[in-house]
Amino acid sequence: MDSGHIVNIDNRERISVTEVVDVESFNEESILLILKTGGLIIRGEVLHIQKLDLEEGRVTITGAISSAVYTEKKDKQEKGFLKKILK
Repeated sequence: MDSGHIVNIDNRERISVTEVVDVESFNEESILLILKTGGLIIRGEVLHIQKLDLEEGRVTITGAISSAVYTEKKDKQEKGFLKKILK
């Protein structure tokens, strides 16, 4: 049974996420994570992927985190749309 993912935000300075399949895009202001159940956009300032382990499905991001927003599971057509939004 799949237990789902866990998002843990510590003092808006560190975010840890489980069930991560891939990192689709990243820069210092936004990071798009692909989870088993959809996407998660992390926004903030001076964001840095501190630890990434795709075998374990875990990522740790540090910086000034301002938001974490879920997106629907997407197909290839929607990839282009999301990339335009993140620019």
